[in-house]
Amino acid sequence: MNYEQILQDIAQRKFKPVYLLQGNEPYFIDKITEAFEQKVLTEEQKPFNLNILYGKDCDAGTVDNTARRFPMGSEYNLVIVKEAQLLNQIDQLVFYVSGPLASSILVICYKYKELDKRKKLFKAFNKNGVVFTSNRLYDDKIPRWIINYLNKKNIHIESGAAMILNEYIGNDLSRISHELDKLLITLPGSTPKITPDHIEQNIGISKEYNNFELMKAMARKNIAKTYRIINYLGDNQKQNHINLTISSLFYFFSKVLALHFMKDRSTRKVASALQINSYFVPDYLQAIQNYSRKKVVEIISILREYDLRSKGVNRVGTSESDLLKEMTYRILH
Repeated sequence: MNYEQILQDIAQRKFKPVYLLQGNEPYFIDKITEAFEQKVLTEEQKPFNLNILYGKDCDAGTVDNTARRFPMGSEYNLVIVKEAQLLNQIDQLVFYVSGPLASSILVICYKYKELDKRKKLFKAFNKNGVVFTSNRLYDDKIPRWIINYLNKKNIHIESGAAMILNEYIGNDLSRISHELDKLLITLPGSTPKITPDHIEQNIGISKEYNNFELMKAMARKNIAKTYRIINYLGDNQKQNHINLTISSLFYFFSKVLALHFMKDRSTRKVASALQINSYFVPDYLQAIQNYSRKKVVEIISILREYDLRSKGVNRVGTSESDLLKEMTYRILH
């Protein structure tokens, strides 16, 4: 079952006796867990029937015993095991999961890892309940996720604003949703659409001077704009650390190099092969016109060099701002 299906079933009170929530994206696991906590029991039923355990503080035997309790004044006994990846002797849960009680709902939150599919425990979860694997989204999927997240709240966001937010925060969905929720609180109720101006005014991300705009300027080899952005980033290292800029440029030019070797350069094919949003494809196509294969290989080498220097290797007291300017000059010339 996917994320939306599980949430829908919880809302409709269609429960399975056991759930395994696993994977390296904690956001979806946390949201499903919150739904169980909020929707299964009333506030009056929770003191006797809501059992939240932590893997580091208990073992499989404790979980088994708790799940075998009968509910008091409620239809269900809800047992949620958080940080289950730290649970001692987790394989011993197979005895309960192979024959779970219909009056209990056991939710195992196994973050940042996945159970071995060959083991009896995984097979028991798969047979008698729900297995949900929460995978991190690729970077090119984050802007669409932001748009969908806000659409559910009847708020629209411009693609450019979603891109800037993604570039600034990365793929941390929990942090992105937190920033969006704070933004919605500050916006007037009549605001129909979130723009880059809203992002700049309320989250503190410059709509003109950020790594997203830097990549676009470099792709077009717009030297004047590139240096304006680099000067701003260099003067604001607390908000725009050099390592984030280097990482963004390395990501960009690595894909430019891959594009050099592609024969089919249609928008759909490029977006799929490079795993980027189709919105960015024109920038990449422009970049291969301005940077030869040989130059891109040189740029990647330069970025690696300055990544090491930013971390203290052969730095000799050079400021981060000066490192950015040196690096940019060598990329463009």
